[in-house]
Amino acid sequence: MPKSLCLLRLSAIGDVCHAVAMVQHIQRHWPETKITWVIGKIEANLLAGLPGVEFVIFDKKAGLQGFKDLRAAFKGQKFDVLLHMQVAFRASLASLCIPAKVKIGFDKSRAKEGQWLFTNQKIASQTHPHVLEGFFGFTEALGLPPIVKASSKATPQWQMPLSDQDQLWASEQFSGDKPIAVISPAASKAERNWHAQGYAAIANSLVKRGFTVVLCGGPTELEKTLSEQIIAASGSELVNLVAKTSLKQLLAVLKLAHLVVAPDTGPAHMAVTVGTPVVGLYAHSNPGRTGPYLYQKYVVSDYPQAIFKQYQKAVSQLPWGIRAKGGELMQAITIEQVEEKLALLISDFYPELG
Repeated sequence: MPKSLCLLRLSAIGDVCHAVAMVQHIQRHWPETKITWVIGKIEANLLAGLPGVEFVIFDKKAGLQGFKDLRAAFKGQKFDVLLHMQVAFRASLASLCIPAKVKIGFDKSRAKEGQWLFTNQKIASQTHPHVLEGFFGFTEALGLPPIVKASSKATPQWQMPLSDQDQLWASEQFSGDKPIAVISPAASKAERNWHAQGYAAIANSLVKRGFTVVLCGGPTELEKTLSEQIIAASGSELVNLVAKTSLKQLLAVLKLAHLVVAPDTGPAHMAVTVGTPVVGLYAHSNPGRTGPYLYQKYVVSDYPQAIFKQYQKAVSQLPWGIRAKGGELMQAITIEQVEEKLALLISDFYPELG
């Protein structure tokens, strides 16, 4: 058991949500190990207060000064183990500022951008892993029990840091006792978004089923514009919280919700961490690798078809995780497909609402 362990994973929101499950897996087995996490500024806002973890923020926008600050933060320290869990070259440069006896990285096939040059141990190769399972490869390299067993998958567990104040704020946004459905419509790239008319139709369907429908998202113009388009196309009374929540408040809203509809975006994974089922919408990336981990059954995916059109090969014949390209791919997802998955989710989790 190492006395001190450092984790290097700077971004993104979905990935740090996966990493939380891994960190807490370590804590359950090695409660005495001191854990430090080098993380990005935005992601640190979501995870602030995570029990038993010291965060060191790396500001990637600070340029050379960011690396100097990181080196200064660890002056006089030496960790037993560094888990180098981000393949971006910037992260590998940051790893040079973190003194550690053992530096574990991805296996060579996944250690892109030369990450393998910056580590002295590697995790085992995996066949078609979800990103979360890839992260648990690091705990296996430490000698801890695997999350993936021979016959079935062990369920990852999360204890996300949420204050009473944030949960109270979330509860105050809603009146009455209707079930709550969250639509988080925007991903970080516009091409990964479904269209406003589709979201509006789903919002109307959920309202007819008796749900209070909430739109959530960040402060970008893309997100604000898309939410306005959805509201205009819907005509139903929707609660618009886009650009009105902190990450903690958003997490509290997602915890309060009964279900979430979202494309390949951080809030979908945030919802997983608080046990809220997700209907994920995918066309560009493989949901087997990046979909809502516990709720793959409810994913609507045009990814296999998009891949075949572009490469004339099945997904199984191509590198795991290869992305489809194009600005119109999400348009292939139909309202009927989303309705079908919503009906299945409601039947499975809330049969009384069917």
